[in-house]
Amino acid sequence: MTFVRDESGAAAAEYALILAIIGVGIVTALGGLQTAISGAIDTASTAISG
Repeated sequence: MTFVRDESGAAAAEYALILAIIGVGIVTALGGLQTAISGAIDTASTAISG
């Protein structure tokens, strides 16, 4: 019974879970970055116009 000792599927599932967690972190960080950039552009626009 080699399939009982074969853990390659488990390793692939673990890597997929890690990549999913990293993906969620990237999406969350980009959301915060978008807010910060939008605020900076609004501030610059207000300063330029006056």
